[in-house]
Amino acid sequence: MHKPNSLKRFLFHSLRKLLFTWVRTTVKNNDAESLGLQSDKPVCYVLRNRSYSDLMVVEQECRRAGLPRPYAFIHQDKKEGSQAFFYLTHQRGVILQREHPGTTTTLKHLIQESEENPELDVQLVPVSIFWGRTPEKEQSALKLLFDWNFSLGGRFSKFMAILLHGRQTMVHFNPAMSLREMVDESQDSSRTLRKVGRVLRVHFRQLRESVIGPDQSHRRILVNGLIHTPQMRKAIEAEASAREITLVEAEQKARKYANEIASDYSYPVVRFMDILLTWFWNKLYNGVSINNIDQVKELSQKNSIIYVPCHRSHIDYLLLSYVLYYEGLTPPHIAAGINLNMPVVGSILRKGGAFFMRRTFRGNPLYSAVFHEYLYSLSSRGFPIEYFVEGGRSRTGRTLNPKAGMISLSLRSFLRNNRKPVVFVPVYIGYEKLLEVNTYMSELRGKSKKKESPLDIFKTFSALKDEFGKAWINFGDPINMGDFLDQQAPQWRDTDISDGHKPDWLKKTTSNLAFGIASGINSAAVINPVNLVSMALLSAPRHALGEHELVLLLDTYRSLLARAPYSDSTVMTDLDGYGMVKYVENLDVLHKTSDSLGDVYSLDEKTAIVMTYYRNNVLHMFAVPSLLSCLFVNNSKLSQRDIYRVCSILYPYLKSELFLKWSNHGFIKVVKQWLNAMVEEGLVIKTEDGYYQPPEHSSSQYVVLTVLSRAISQTLERFYTVISLLISNGSGFIEQETLEKQSRDLAQRLSIIHGLNAPEFFDKNLFKGFIEQLRQNDIIDISLTNKLNFGEEVKMVADEAFKVLTSEVRHSILQATHSQPTPIEEPQSI
Repeated sequence: MHKPNSLKRFLFHSLRKLLFTWVRTTVKNNDAESLGLQSDKPVCYVLRNRSYSDLMVVEQECRRAGLPRPYAFIHQDKKEGSQAFFYLTHQRGVILQREHPGTTTTLKHLIQESEENPELDVQLVPVSIFWGRTPEKEQSALKLLFDWNFSLGGRFSKFMAILLHGRQTMVHFNPAMSLREMVDESQDSSRTLRKVGRVLRVHFRQLRESVIGPDQSHRRILVNGLIHTPQMRKAIEAEASAREITLVEAEQKARKYANEIASDYSYPVVRFMDILLTWFWNKLYNGVSINNIDQVKELSQKNSIIYVPCHRSHIDYLLLSYVLYYEGLTPPHIAAGINLNMPVVGSILRKGGAFFMRRTFRGNPLYSAVFHEYLYSLSSRGFPIEYFVEGGRSRTGRTLNPKAGMISLSLRSFLRNNRKPVVFVPVYIGYEKLLEVNTYMSELRGKSKKKESPLDIFKTFSALKDEFGKAWINFGDPINMGDFLDQQAPQWRDTDISDGHKPDWLKKTTSNLAFGIASGINSAAVINPVNLVSMALLSAPRHALGEHELVLLLDTYRSLLARAPYSDSTVMTDLDGYGMVKYVENLDVLHKTSDSLGDVYSLDEKTAIVMTYYRNNVLHMFAVPSLLSCLFVNNSKLSQRDIYRVCSILYPYLKSELFLKWSNHGFIKVVKQWLNAMVEEGLVIKTEDGYYQPPEHSSSQYVVLTVLSRAISQTLERFYTVISLLISNGSGFIEQETLEKQSRDLAQRLSIIHGLNAPEFFDKNLFKGFIEQLRQNDIIDISLTNKLNFGEEVKMVADEAFKVLTSEVRHSILQATHSQPTPIEEPQSI
């Protein structure tokens, strides 16, 4: 038992106060609610190893947070017995002390008390202290002596660790454990003692790995280990045979590839980048808003995590690593394009955790084998990994069609070794203003992509004088790889890929997982003020609205999204319509004209093109209400059955392009939810006979309905353009590439005629994706002569798309394609 006398208490608290003249801490979960503490039960803190400095830190933070103090008695009402803490291990050795499991008398006494008193329940609170968050191994022996890593060191080493790293100390309070439950589950005190010790040791190890990562080895050792695995020896032998070179030459080639790929993780560099990036984010942006991070912290303790963010900007690499480090998690190893391996910049990124990959592995099986083995090495050792499933940065603001290569490698690595669970964590990264957006617009207009250069850094710093708003990062719902495989390929546990064999189910499963990840990213989207103002003004005539009308639109959007939220992961600004207008105005993207009747907000031509990027960030969230709005603007009366039929036919194509989350079968429930929300908002009227119709054309609700319909109208126009050209050419008379080119040309013509200034309207990838979806839905197929064949199903899709387009656009498309119009000429009941 710990029974300090008055002198000992005086010395302890005096040294504690002296310690905190130097030490600065970051604390996690230091409140009773987060810890799950019950005020009527005693609390006992658990520290991993014996250290008075650690105990002083815990004492100080408990005092600050108003928690029970470890240096007090466990039973505070009795003022006697053990103090409210114990150490899980003790040190042996004089100069270099090593930790050994210990049997503390405090824990023994608590177990004995609990056995004697069934009403007693002591709350055990494990606390971890990280002095500088240093890794297990460093390249420098000097650093090893002065980095406190919980397994090696003495009093002088701990003193130096406090001196060097004390101002970067992290304290983790962890949820309370019930000693009562563990005592009741065991048959005797000795078994309970062993069980409590085992549970606590596992807990401390998992937390440590989630904060500072698994053991780090020197990069040279990692590469050597990589080259000598059985899989790599086979690949080297195959390379030597295929290229007719010696095994030594083939091995040197493999080693060169490994050095080109491998990261050179350095915590000193990470710490330096933390300081630099804290300044950078607060200088360039008004801070970073972080959402849904708690579930990631919980996952990191028992799972290997693969972060799969959307890709908007080159600074995405830095932002996610910064946020994870700031939140007390291990920054991931990041797959970066080889184009970023530039002088100086490449070295910094490599030491920050980046590993580099070529754009294609085709024709180079040895490089592919080295990269796969490196990724497997990271995954099997529990390192968090990050890669962008879109492959490159989105130039349109939409989530791009995911590339399946890295996902396939991750699946195959998991099939080789699935002892530790692996989860994909979709991450949405959003900006209220983006550094590269003007460059993206130029590239969409046909300008060649500029090669990255180290000088781009100076251009970034030159932008610091501008106002960029906030950056947002939101973590979506995790996808457990094992659970996903159980659903997609129940036989996966019996699959043997040791010889490089790829199972038949892998390709389809990879594709489904890729779509699930992209859908997960969209489900975690952040709806910020710039997104909503862009959505409203870009859908308005001449991109201009009076202040009252704009505020009404924004408030209606917020209300609709609140009535029918896209997902539980979605985050939306808490500003009202007026607040959003003023906020975006301060970002200097709106043009305001004032007169005696009030203010008018508008977008000039250049700004309107740029704002399409921010609208497209959240376009998928408005897909359903906008589709319904198109129906009611272009038809005078609709039955519920008609609404469901049109939406069901068009949904698979919207789902494919916008990565919508709902299944085809479950989509009708979503349509019903949105239909009810629009009725409640007055945007749609339900008649006594059960039909639905738009409000009076002179009403403000009809204005909102009309503007809302234009959000998705361009997507529907693009669909109808492809279908009309397909019908005009005839079945079996046109190749897919030709159809894609004709569709793009027609879209460019429509954009000129109707003033559509969204560059993605004629993006060739969107046309290609729609045609591919027609093939997957068996609407069209490719003949042996590479021509597109189709039947009556194409006419059905055309008919439904026809019903949601304005008469002007329908006429332009039909005139350009010389197609015969469908029987529906004017808006009417269907």
